[in-house]
Amino acid sequence: MGVAPRANWKGFLKVGELVCPVALYTAASTSDRIAFHMLNRKTGHRLHREFIDSETGKTVEREDQVKGYEVGDGDYIALDPKEIAAALPESDKTLEIEAFIACDDIDDLYFDKPYYLTPSDRHGDEAFALIREGMKKSNVAALAETVLFRRMRTVLIRPEGQGLVATTLNYDYEVRSAEAAFSDVPDVKLKGEMLELAEHIINTKKGRFDPKGFDDRYDAALAEVVKAKIEGRKIKPVKPKAEGKVIDLMEALRQSAGKGEKPAKRKTKKPAAARKPAAGRRKAG
Repeated sequence: MGVAPRANWKGFLKVGELVCPVALYTAASTSDRIAFHMLNRKTGHRLHREFIDSETGKTVEREDQVKGYEVGDGDYIALDPKEIAAALPESDKTLEIEAFIACDDIDDLYFDKPYYLTPSDRHGDEAFALIREGMKKSNVAALAETVLFRRMRTVLIRPEGQGLVATTLNYDYEVRSAEAAFSDVPDVKLKGEMLELAEHIINTKKGRFDPKGFDDRYDAALAEVVKAKIEGRKIKPVKPKAEGKVIDLMEALRQSAGKGEKPAKRKTKKPAAARKPAAGRRKAG
């Protein structure tokens, strides 16, 4: 029997005067990835981190460590934990829906982390189901705000199966400008045939996203390395894939689309000593 997941947050989902108790659970986690510790190569003992004063070179104990903001080159303002705590918004544990929007109204660049949102008390099941089914019927998502993990967060809530998915959103200042990122990309004029071939290649490779079809090959390779090390086996290095060389873009497109001319195979001649004379053939003379 599996252990029930632990809620990351518990509070209330509120729409107008309709309130129901809910819990947030992590929807995506990296905890199952291969993790390493830093060791002393000579002793095999695990290492631990220390904070060192950049000027004196001495270790600074935890009680003397404070956060600081750089106001100039090497000039810092120290902030006491109580001063930082005073700036944090107080949590009322309420995930209050501010507005309902179209499901595709938000660019996924703003998506941060997904969580599963479920009722946390059987007394709230009916109200939770009412909100979920109402959103499904209207084909909408909800925008809500609350204090999560000591920060005021905007959350996008969408119906999913018997529950809801709550995705924390990045703020506008956190999302970098696409225009700036693409500013150096040249405006290339493409020929009609090139676009037709590219469209043909795309159409022949159309499919559907199946997460089970994608493996974390790096993590699997690390697991194999660890296993080989434990068993005392020799670790075989992975051979890199041969890099393809694009000589001509149009020809590469044709080859990818299966419309290019494949180079003829060379016939390998047998050595003269091993070749048998053909019947009835006269020697040149």
